Amino acid sequence: MFAIICTRDKGLSAITTGLCETLSDFGVSVKVLAKQDSIFSAYKKGLEACNAGDKDIIIFCHDDIQIKNTAGEFIAVLTKCLDDETGIIGPAGTTHLGEDAIWWKQDRWSQGLHRGIVHHYGKDGQVITKTVYGQYGQVVALDGLFLAARKEVWETICLDKPPYFPGLWDFYDIHYTTRAHKLGFKNYAMPFNIIHLSRGELVGRDSWHKNREAFINQTPLPIII
Repeated sequence: MFAIICTRDKGLSAITTGLCETLSDFGVSVKVLAKQDSIFSAYKKGLEACNAGDKDIIIFCHDDIQIKNTAGEFIAVLTKCLDDETGIIGPAGTTHLGEDAIWWKQDRWSQGLHRGIVHHYGKDGQVITKTVYGQYGQVVALDGLFLAARKEVWETICLDKPPYFPGLWDFYDIHYTTRAHKLGFKNYAMPFNIIHLSRGELVGRDSWHKNREAFINQTPLPIII
């Protein structure tokens, strides 16, 4: 198993260092790519550099998460990737990606169309809140804080940035996971016990909106299980 973590920062924060230590303790080979210009090219570069076999599990994850599963729990959940029908797995996603292409949209959340759980730190950096999107299960799209799949799945969906995306860091998760779904793989929200330090503040970034608009213009929506 391999994990690729990319960051725009020159150095590693205490959280990133702790994440690397946790993954290493779990038997995962970790590669950190610092000072990157694009998440698309970084993940592609990392995949090529890890020297993995087709069936090896490759994790792509944010640098600001903490994994609270035990080693046994973590490995057991990851084995879902080894099912030939499985595409990408992660902690949270949706069964219904609507015309707005926002996976966590509140109205569909209230309809029970989302899946998974993510923990978040509050603004004080201490209090942890539990965000329950829904029961675990199959989804069409996943949040990008933690994504895992076999190497052959990543290569099949292609990690290159779509030429119609103007931004270098945004909407990769929706692009990758919906592409896997469309190619016939089954994506799943699974019981990863993860704390995320970010609550999605980057949604306010201009490039996120531009990439979302480009995705909408290029993709028949909605995408529904």
